[in-house]
Amino acid sequence: MTARVLVVDDVAANVRLLESRLQAEYFDVRTALSGRQALDVAEQERVDLVLLDVMMPDMTGFEVCAALKSNPRTANVPVIMVTSLDNPEDRVKGLESGADDFVTKPIGHVALLTRVKNLLRLKMVTDELELRAEALESVGLSSALMVGNHFEIVGRVLVVDDRENSTRAIRKALPPPFEVEIVTDLAEAVARAASGTFDLIMISGLLKSGDGLRLCTQIRTIDGLRQTPVVLIADAEQTELVMRALDLGVNDYVIRPIDPNELRARVRTQLRRKLYQERLRNTVSSAVELAVTDPLTGLYNRRYLDAHLVSALARASASGKPLCLLIFDIDHFKEINDTYGHEAGDDVLKDFSERLRRGVRGIDLVSRYGGEEFMLVMPETDADFAGTVAERLRCDVEKEPFLTRSGAQIPVTVSIGIAEWRGSSDTAEALVRRADEALYSAKKTGRNRVVASAA
Repeated sequence: MTARVLVVDDVAANVRLLESRLQAEYFDVRTALSGRQALDVAEQERVDLVLLDVMMPDMTGFEVCAALKSNPRTANVPVIMVTSLDNPEDRVKGLESGADDFVTKPIGHVALLTRVKNLLRLKMVTDELELRAEALESVGLSSALMVGNHFEIVGRVLVVDDRENSTRAIRKALPPPFEVEIVTDLAEAVARAASGTFDLIMISGLLKSGDGLRLCTQIRTIDGLRQTPVVLIADAEQTELVMRALDLGVNDYVIRPIDPNELRARVRTQLRRKLYQERLRNTVSSAVELAVTDPLTGLYNRRYLDAHLVSALARASASGKPLCLLIFDIDHFKEINDTYGHEAGDDVLKDFSERLRRGVRGIDLVSRYGGEEFMLVMPETDADFAGTVAERLRCDVEKEPFLTRSGAQIPVTVSIGIAEWRGSSDTAEALVRRADEALYSAKKTGRNRVVASAA
C-alpha cells in the first residue's frame, strides 16, 4: 500500500522520527512544522492521510483538524491526532473536530502503521466513489446530493458483549433514537448479524462463548454487511488484540471502561462515513445507469469513459502513480454476425463484457468504446503488470467458447493494445492514440495477442 502522508508537529525531532518510520514502509511523506503550514500543504497537494500533533503554538491540532474537515478539498482525508494527552475528554474533543483516530506518545511502531493502513484502506473506497462523482459532474450530471454532511447520525447498532458494565455504558452512550440490540452468545450474534439490518456492529474481543475477533472476520463474509462498520471492544492491556483486529479490517475500537461520550463520538464518526459512502454509491449508481452505461453490456459507455479518463489522469498526476490504458478488439467480429446472426453477436458482446468485468480489480474501469472495442483504465498500474493482466484476460476469452441463446458455441479471440501514461505532459488523447496503435499492431501481426506501446 502506497500513499502520501502529511506529518504535522512543531517539534522537528518528532517530525523526523515519524517521517523515517513511514518512509521505511515506502510511504510518500510531506511535513509541516505548524498548523498554518499544514493547511497550506494540504491545499496545494493531494494528501491521503494526516498525522497531526495536538499541542502546537500557532493553531492547535483540534483547530487544524476542524479546518481540514470544513474544506471540501480535504474533508475526506483521514486525520490521526498525535498527542501526549491521554484522557477521554481530549479524545472526544478531537473526534468532534473530525479526527478519525488517536495515537498517544510515545507511539509504538506497529500501532502507528496498523492505524495508518486501516484508515487508508477505508479512504480508497471513498476516493474511487468520488472519482466517479467527478466524472458525473464532467458529463453534466449533478452529484450535489452525494456530498454535504447534513446527515441524521443515528442507526441500528448490534452489540455482541457479555459484560454488563460495558453494555450499560453503551446504552447510556446511545439512547433513542438509536436502536441498540445486545446479544451475548457468538452463534446467536452471527444469526442476528446475517438477518438484521444493522448500521454498526460492536463486538467484544473476548467472549465466554467464543472468539470475538473471529466474529469480526465472519461479518465481512456476509454480503449485506461488507460495508457495515465494526467497532471492537477491548481491555486496556489487549494492545495486540486491537492491532490484529485493525489489521483484519475492523474500523475502530473502544477501551474498557467505556466512556459514553467517547463512544458516542466514535459511533457518530463511523456512521457519518457510512452514510456518506452510501449516498455516493446510490447516487452514482442511479445516475450512471440512466446516462452513462451501454444498454447492451451494462458497462460504462464512451461518454463516461472520456470524463473518467481525464479525472484519472489528474489524480495520477497529483499522486505520481502510474496508469495504463488497454484497448480490446474482438477478432473477426463481423464474421460472427454474418455467420451466426446479430442476436448471437449481441450474446458474444455481453459474455465478453462479463469476462472482462470478472477479471479486473474494483478500482479499474471497464467500458464499451464502440462496436466490438472495449477499454480498460487501470490506475496505479505499470505496463508490466498491465501486460500480465491483459494476457490472462486474453486466455480467459480463448479457452472457452461463447454460448449463445440459440445454443451455438462460438470460439472467440481478442487482440489487446496497451499504453502506459507518460507523466503530466501526456494527454488522454495521446494515451488513447498509443493504445490504439498498439492494438493495430496486435491485429496486423496475427491477432489474438497482446502488444504494448513502445516506451
